[in-house]
Amino acid sequence: MERENQGMISRSTEPEIFLSRFLRMALALVFVNLFFSDCRGKDVQIGQPQITDSAARANHPDKKILIVVSAHSQLGNTGKKTGYWLGEVTHFYHVVARHGFAVDFVSPGGAPSVMDPGSFDKGDPVNRSFLADKSLKEKLSSPLSPEKINPGDYIAIYYAGGHGTMWDFPDAKAISDVASRINENSGVVSAVCHGPAGLLNIKLADGKLLISGKKVTGFANIEETIVMKKSAVPYLLEDALKERGGVYSKSFLPFVAHVVTDGRLITGQNPFSAAGVGEALMEVLAKK
Repeated sequence: MERENQGMISRSTEPEIFLSRFLRMALALVFVNLFFSDCRGKDVQIGQPQITDSAARANHPDKKILIVVSAHSQLGNTGKKTGYWLGEVTHFYHVVARHGFAVDFVSPGGAPSVMDPGSFDKGDPVNRSFLADKSLKEKLSSPLSPEKINPGDYIAIYYAGGHGTMWDFPDAKAISDVASRINENSGVVSAVCHGPAGLLNIKLADGKLLISGKKVTGFANIEETIVMKKSAVPYLLEDALKERGGVYSKSFLPFVAHVVTDGRLITGQNPFSAAGVGEALMEVLAKK
């Protein structure tokens, strides 16, 4: 989505001088260690143990969940690689698979998905278990084309994040149409971190934007500053969500999990919110 063609999207004027390069990196490392240190070294079998009495699954026994992943590999003009963020796929998948939901993957144009190399963390036991499953790894690497998706098969769609989504999610109309149909069929639309970039242009049957007037979250401007990619991205997601009419909120501290549910719309702020989005989705689906 080019900035010059999107008048609604503007770059924030938030000053960056209040954080030195060292402080930015130190904060990021502190929060990463804080949220992942409790699970390091533990054995995890992806999708296990099964929750046999899942009300969410009982309410929707014949439905699946669709995960959208990025196929964009270039981080603007930096010469660096990007793509989807692995943990935002695996931690969400782990939650919904435990409830017994089958999952399909889709990408813009059905192109092969691209993983951000910075997210290849095999020290994360959930990532490790997911990648050890050859079938899951293959499904993620070779996502479906949106034209082959029947929206009626799915009770929810989930846009996984990663900086690549900033480029290929907003204008992926075929996927936006699938998401709109799932919403119209009383399903749930969800996203995490940069994944809400995929929500920016979803329109409802009446022509209104899905997120207009809805409570939402997504990767915050301060978080983009901390990871030092503010000048690399084509727009700032927090600003874009607000400009599309979303009622945006974020956690008091950056990189703290924050999940917002507004009816059948669920969004998470950052990578540490992926499992929380999955759990919130299960709560919504458990309701009659």
